Amino acid sequence: MKKFSKIMIAALIVLLVIPVLGGCAPSEPTAQEDGKTLVIGVSLPTQREERWVKDKEAMVAYAEELGYEIKVQIADADQAQQTQQVENLLTQGIDVLILAPHDASASAELIKKAHEENVPVISYDRLVTSSDSLDYYLSFDNEAVGRLQGEYFVDTVESGTIMLFAGAPTDNNAKLFFQGAMSVIQPKIDSGDYKVIGGTEFQQVATDNWVPANAQNRASNILTANADEDVVGVLAPNDGTAGGIIEAFKAAGLAVPVVTGQDSELAAVKRIRSGEQAMTIFKDTRALAKAAIDMAITIGNGDTVETNGMVDNGSIEVKSVLLEPKVVTQDNFQEMLVDSGYINADELN
Repeated sequence: MKKFSKIMIAALIVLLVIPVLGGCAPSEPTAQEDGKTLVIGVSLPTQREERWVKDKEAMVAYAEELGYEIKVQIADADQAQQTQQVENLLTQGIDVLILAPHDASASAELIKKAHEENVPVISYDRLVTSSDSLDYYLSFDNEAVGRLQGEYFVDTVESGTIMLFAGAPTDNNAKLFFQGAMSVIQPKIDSGDYKVIGGTEFQQVATDNWVPANAQNRASNILTANADEDVVGVLAPNDGTAGGIIEAFKAAGLAVPVVTGQDSELAAVKRIRSGEQAMTIFKDTRALAKAAIDMAITIGNGDTVETNGMVDNGSIEVKSVLLEPKVVTQDNFQEMLVDSGYINADELN
């Protein structure tokens, strides 16, 4: 009888220990109640910019490495197309949606559609505005991105005539970048240290769809209308627009002034190395993409995501995970981008 009792106790201990050990392997795909494994849906706004290509590649590679199914759709800067694609993802039975909106406000309707199917949503890098039920926001601290651009600008450009550019008017991040930068630059405008040509309000200086050619055309028009001005600095919101603006100065036969940027694209790093572009902001999309997949897995498994901020989307304070951006210049691009493996050294040659 004692021997039987000992056997029973040992068996109970084994049964209790096995589930604990099983919980130590979060990388293994977790079965849902219906027996399916977690399916992650992703809707991205474009692949026209290098950074969005990197986002997609990193997400797919990491999800597949962990053994999770991932379905990705690309909207090609078209809100109607993104709406159709999200609806398609929902009909395919995704469990979590990672959404980088083309149009921040219009995408609030996509949150409703997802929630009607009991699918939680992570707003990825770009914040969905005007939604009172958005689950999570994952991005870099975008006002901080703008402040870093602004701080570099005022530290480098002491005084003189400047031009201001912002990103797409449909992208809430563009407003945050501009707001952050202007919090530093505006005092220099107010003091008279800077003379601005071409406008100072966000809607005046916005660049439709972030298209470099649009920035180039606007820069050319401003330069033509102010031929007697010696422009010493340009606030460019990202590397694509920076490239277009730089081409406008070169086409006009003018010296390229201090031009900011963002995204650490290969072409921009080449310009920084040669001295044409002054700086860029490094937002490691590898870390952002991995964080998105980790969040999706956590949410899909019914667990709580650890957040480090709250961001106002115009309707609610959204629980947020915000990563840290960094400034890249001619002095540190090798260490920050090449040595870290973000850019292949051979590609710079």
